[in-house]
Amino acid sequence: MIGILPGLRCLHQTRGDSTIHLLDGAHHLLKAPLIVVWDRLNTHISKAMQALVAQREWLTVVLLPGYAPELNPVEGMWAHIKRSLANLAARTLSNLETLLRRRLKALQYRRAILDGFLAGTGLTLDRPD
Repeated sequence: MIGILPGLRCLHQTRGDSTIHLLDGAHHLLKAPLIVVWDRLNTHISKAMQALVAQREWLTVVLLPGYAPELNPVEGMWAHIKRSLANLAARTLSNLETLLRRRLKALQYRRAILDGFLAGTGLTLDRPD
């Protein structure tokens, strides 16, 4: 299974073990190998994370170059969400959070848009034989 999971951005910025638990859960549910494309966030390139990844034969990690937002499909997704909020005046932070969650959830069901974020990078995902 190949896909973009926008929620990963929020989850992995706090602790590496949260990321690994999420990936373990995804692997368990999908019953398939995973390929993860990561930027060079400290959590992603830490020795602890490298050790955790090495313990999982089913996990392949591809690191993006040091500064390459144009190669990261998540950047396109956030730009899309930000454009949809251009004229918004949320009354509270809670209202803004609710709106963001709804828009992210709606994106899950719009495969063509998600595919467009990847296509915008000029990269392709080839399925292993």
